[in-house]
Amino acid sequence: MQNGSTKHKQSVAHRVVITGMGLITPLGHNVLDTWAAIKAGQSGTGDFVVLNKGEHEMGTICEIKDFDANEHLGRRDARRRDRFQQIATVAAREAISHSGLEITDENRERIGITMGTGVGGIQTLVEQEHTLLEKGLKRVSPFAITMIMPNGAAGMVAIDYGIHGPSTTITTACAAGCDAIGHAFRTVQRGEMDVMLTGGSESILASVAVAGFERAGATSGKTSNTPQPFDKNRDGLVVGEGSGMLIIESLEHAQARGATIYAELVGYGQTTDAHHITAPAEGGAGAARAIRKALEDANLNPEDVDYISAHGTATPLNDASETAAIKAALGEHAYNVAISSTKSMTGHIMGATGAIETIFCALAIKDQVMPPTINYETPDPDCDLDYVPNEARPAKVNVCLNHAFGFGGHNAVLVIKKFQ
Repeated sequence: MQNGSTKHKQSVAHRVVITGMGLITPLGHNVLDTWAAIKAGQSGTGDFVVLNKGEHEMGTICEIKDFDANEHLGRRDARRRDRFQQIATVAAREAISHSGLEITDENRERIGITMGTGVGGIQTLVEQEHTLLEKGLKRVSPFAITMIMPNGAAGMVAIDYGIHGPSTTITTACAAGCDAIGHAFRTVQRGEMDVMLTGGSESILASVAVAGFERAGATSGKTSNTPQPFDKNRDGLVVGEGSGMLIIESLEHAQARGATIYAELVGYGQTTDAHHITAPAEGGAGAARAIRKALEDANLNPEDVDYISAHGTATPLNDASETAAIKAALGEHAYNVAISSTKSMTGHIMGATGAIETIFCALAIKDQVMPPTINYETPDPDCDLDYVPNEARPAKVNVCLNHAFGFGGHNAVLVIKKFQ
C-alpha cells in the first residue's frame, strides 16, 4: 500500500521470437549438418555402438555418431556429466553462440533456463548401480547424484554461463521438449524474463530403458528396423538420442540488440488425456484439444496452418490417433495441410524430440521447405493425409504446428510463425 492505494503492475503480453538454435542429433553435431541431412531425407539409424546390442530386439538404433565428450567439454567436465547433460551443454553452447547473446553482470538476472527431459541421467544410474554391486559403496562416484538428477543439465549450463534467472526442468515424458519451450514462452511473454535458454536433451542408451520400450511393444521389430511413420506397415519406433536448445527472447529485447530473428512463437496448448498411461485417448481427443488451444492462443484459424511437424512415432496407435486429432482440430483443412514426421530420420528422442522439432519448424520457415517423412511406402486408410513422403518439398511455410505427446497422457502443441 502506498498513500492509501494499491498500485497494480500493468500486464503486457510481449511478442516472443527465436534468435538462436543449437542441435546435436544422430544426423549431425550442429544445426547446419543436421538440417542439411533432414532436407536430404537421410536416415540416422545405424548399428549399436554406445549401447551394447546384446539381446535387444531392435536391429538398429539412432545414436549420435562419433561423439567424444572430452573434445567438446574437456576431460574434467565430461566425466562429471551424464551423456544427456553433455549433449545438452553442446547444444546450449551452439544456441548461445548462434544468437550472438552476451551474458553479462548487467543482464544475467533477466535470463532464465527451462529444459525438458523424459528420464534424466539413466546411464549414470545404471552404471553406478553396477559399480556399487560389483566394487562396493566407496567406489560410487561422488558426482553420481548430480549426474543422475533430471535438473542437472539446466543447473550445469547455468553455472557454465552464470545465468541467474529461474532454472526449471520439465519431465512430461516425450512432451517435455515442447512443454519446456511452452513454459519459457510464457515466461518471456509475461515479461518475467527478457531471454530464456530452452529446449530438451535425452540419451536413454541404457539396456534397461531400451528393453522397457521393447517390452511395452513400442519399438520396431522388423528385420530392417526402420521407423515408418504413418505407413500401413509401421510397427514401432527406433530409439534415438540428442539435444535441441533455443534462445528465445522478447521482440523488444531482440531488436534492441540487433539480433537475427528466425521465427516467432505465437501459441502453446497443453492438455492431458487422463485415459491410459501409454495409449492415446480414443480418436486423439486430448491431442485435438491441445491443437485447438494452441491455435486459439495464437489467435489463428485452422486455415492459417501450412505445415505440421507431427509427433509421428511410427507406432500403430499413435499415428492413427494423431491423424484423427488433426482432422478433429482442423476440419476439412486437414486435407490441405502438409504433415511430416522427422522421427523417420532422427529416431524418437523422447524428452528432447519436441525441442529438436521446434528448431526444424523454425528452419522450415526460414528456408520455405517442408521436411519429408522417409520410409513411407504403403498408404494406410487410417492415415489418409499428406505426409510429405520421402522427399522434402519447397513450399510456402508461414505457420507451423509442432506436436509432442508423451506417456502419461501429456499433450503439448506449439505454434511457430514467420516473423513479420
